[in-house]
Amino acid sequence: MAAMSQVWPVDALQQALAAQLPSLRVEVVDEIASTNTELMRRARAGDTRAVLLVAERQTAGRGRLGRQWEGGVPQERAASLMFSLSLPLAPRSWSGLSLAVGVSAAESLDPLGNAGVQIKWPNDLWVQDRKLAGILIETASTGHATAAPRQVVIGIGINIGPRPADAMRTPPAWVRQWAPQAEPASVLLAVAPALLAEVLRFADEGFAPVAPRFAARDALLGRDVHLSDGTAGRCEGVAPDGELRIATTAGLRLVDSAEVSVRPLGQAF
Repeated sequence: MAAMSQVWPVDALQQALAAQLPSLRVEVVDEIASTNTELMRRARAGDTRAVLLVAERQTAGRGRLGRQWEGGVPQERAASLMFSLSLPLAPRSWSGLSLAVGVSAAESLDPLGNAGVQIKWPNDLWVQDRKLAGILIETASTGHATAAPRQVVIGIGINIGPRPADAMRTPPAWVRQWAPQAEPASVLLAVAPALLAEVLRFADEGFAPVAPRFAARDALLGRDVHLSDGTAGRCEGVAPDGELRIATTAGLRLVDSAEVSVRPLGQAF
């Protein structure tokens, strides 16, 4: 895994991130199976150092529910931004973390061109019902005590340039559609410092302060949706802990992100 730091703003990133978390370091690699997989491997081996790991290309990227995410195909190495942030965290509650991460990323991407980036519960960024980015959050135990921090690994994949829509469940969107000069490095510099600040704030304050910001970007709010378990209803936003609220003919249902997938009515899974 050869370092490619000369093409990335490593010094600027290191400075911006260290201002919030002095121990955090930035690593950039040419190719890796998955940034999340690597940082989870380190965490399970007892390495709890804070790291931002960026990959030029992933060969076995992962999304939620075991779905595949690959990027940086050889003919278009700047087509995707793929990175993971790993750090020990001990929030009072983990509920809503993926939504807080989504809000932070959406708010960072919008100023690049006012695209109206929305969050599709629980972990995708959408532009006009097309998928711009995916988020995968995993944790590993770092101690035996109940209150001990867990190592959280937050992986984000963002489409920078065009992606083929073949076999994709949701048509793709990409940053250069509204910001033609965007490059993975510049987008990373816009997204990563705000992301770290949001995660550290979440550890202290939880999801409640983020909830209004999420509601303003909720791609499913007020829409008829269907779930992968066959349930259908109307989305009524999220509960205080981030669960999805679905009004069904049988009453209100709260959906946890680990249970099922959800799509607007008419979209296939």
